Amino acid sequence: MILSGREIKRQLGKSIFIDPFDSSQVGPNSYNLRLHKDLLVYEREVLDMKTPNPVVKLEIPEEGLILETNKLYLGRTMEYTKTENYVPMLEGRSSIGRLGLFIHVTAGFGDIGFAGYWTLEMFCIHPIRIYAGVELCQIFYHTIEGDFDQYSSSKYQNNTGIQPSLLYKDFEKELL
Repeated sequence: MILSGREIKRQLGKSIFIDPFDSSQVGPNSYNLRLHKDLLVYEREVLDMKTPNPVVKLEIPEEGLILETNKLYLGRTMEYTKTENYVPMLEGRSSIGRLGLFIHVTAGFGDIGFAGYWTLEMFCIHPIRIYAGVELCQIFYHTIEGDFDQYSSSKYQNNTGIQPSLLYKDFEKELL
């Protein structure tokens, strides 16, 4: 079951935390999250799963930034979220998708107990000018059945900014 916008508001400060929170961003069954001004792009043409991949930081200027096609941009939400007792999910807004901008390539599924900023895997099929502060995506919440464990990954939990892939840490575990 997906929580309604009214239930999201009722759960604020209890099982759902959104900071900053603005009631104008609540929809019928979701909450719109905004794009932060910082972006990351990978430096290398070929990425390696087993090693850290260097990134370059970009900042979206007031006049906007044109995203190139066939290039992955990592952004983040302006809002810090924390979720207990619900499964958070992230989707791009349809108005954004209709402009050819994909907000998450594969990672729209969150875990109960996740706390931090959402890293957005942005990819466009048509050049597009983006702006910091735009309501780019929406978070919604599912109920869960049965006993569960809270998310506690050392890779992404309690992040303070954009998180490039930390998959290489999984390979380090194999060596132990």
